[in-house]
Amino acid sequence: MYNAQVRLHFDAAHFLRGYKGKCEQLHGQRFKVAVTIETQRLDDIGMSVDFGIVKSALKEVIDPLDHNNLNTIHPFDTINPSSENLASYIFNRIKSKLSPIRLKRVKVWESPDSWASFSEK
Repeated sequence: MYNAQVRLHFDAAHFLRGYKGKCEQLHGQRFKVAVTIETQRLDDIGMSVDFGIVKSALKEVIDPLDHNNLNTIHPFDTINPSSENLASYIFNRIKSKLSPIRLKRVKVWESPDSWASFSEK
């Protein structure tokens, strides 16, 4: 099994509703996003995927989030823009853009040391 990964980042403001601590206040973060795809075989030139295709799809999904207050963007106007919810949101939007490429996981870092991921299995 082959795995390939593309990473991009975006900057955004957000706050966590119902959280007791610093993150209940509006603050900014640089979110790093990694998209991992999985294939069983390589193509005729020895590649599992064209990184440009994955990068373009990821950019299309995260561009509307960049330099915005996430709490004002659907669905984060009703659910918390946590790293977990961001990972699920990005996964579900990029999956159809990458079909038939198998999307394995989306990982979102909210800091250099803290991340959450989402996968279907």
